[in-house]
Amino acid sequence: MGRIGMSELVVIFLVVLLLFGAKRLPEIGAAIGKALKEFKKASKDATEEFKDSVKDDDGRKSA
Repeated sequence: MGRIGMSELVVIFLVVLLLFGAKRLPEIGAAIGKALKEFKKASKDATEEFKDSVKDDDGRKSA
């Protein structure tokens, strides 16, 4: 339990195909791709900002 196998992926794909139709699948895929890209960018920016904040705090404490 926990991992998704090939048969589960096929069932999920067929359900999505039935719900949205074949013409809308490329649009949905592109939208999901853009959303994931923006999420990764925001996550990376937040991580970098946090690391910079920690570095700034360390510099103030040792001064």
